Amino acid sequence: MTEIMAAWLKTKRESKSFFWRKAFLIIDSLQKTFENHENSRHLEKAMNMPVKALLKKIQKETLRSRYFGIPAIKSPMDFWIYMEIVNEIKPDIIIEIGNAWGGMLLAFAHMLDHIGNGRVIGVDIDHSKIPLVVKAHHRISLLEGDACGSFVRVKDLILPHHRVLIIEDSSHTYENTLNILRTYNSLVSKGSYFIIEDSIINHGLIFRNGFHSGGPHEAIEAFIKENNDFVIDRTMERFLITWNPKGYLRKIG
Repeated sequence: MTEIMAAWLKTKRESKSFFWRKAFLIIDSLQKTFENHENSRHLEKAMNMPVKALLKKIQKETLRSRYFGIPAIKSPMDFWIYMEIVNEIKPDIIIEIGNAWGGMLLAFAHMLDHIGNGRVIGVDIDHSKIPLVVKAHHRISLLEGDACGSFVRVKDLILPHHRVLIIEDSSHTYENTLNILRTYNSLVSKGSYFIIEDSIINHGLIFRNGFHSGGPHEAIEAFIKENNDFVIDRTMERFLITWNPKGYLRKIG
């Protein structure tokens, strides 16, 4: 009986060892495949690319995106949707919260140039990186300071009849995003949008640092539960790839 038991235990140990060796080989193979896909430069070489690898590839290139030479850091799919929304809503006021280098401020101003009406209000704690060509555009007004702390100054620039569209692109923390939603939602016109950017954080792209308590995605879900004036418009995600999943909030009330 002892010999049988010893033989059984040996077989079990060997089987377990074989299992883990096989598992590590599979994981290593998948990792190499993933890395190869990430480094793919052309479509015909990436037809079997996993979606996660595709998102990382687009993110890498998005961080280098420019509008008229100015960093914009915007996925091309969402940029196109913004253009369509602006053309549909024809806003008198576009509020962008979080401006970085100002590439999107200039893009929105050019969209309004084409419509022939409207202003862009840029709110950020620091506008030192924004070039003169953006600051000089006659449709752009910049307000420096914390977004929630600047609410009254922003509101004073808006008249009752103005159609207002808001894009939130600041720190992306759960707390800040939810505070901005709660503070600014009253300014959005019925039928217009409150767009929350980068809800892809930990919902498509993994960011391990700084979002332990959640990010924009969780803030959107919390806000929608408490505010019946907005609905998530997922028709704005029709390209499937978006950096703003659940982030297109249309005002209905």
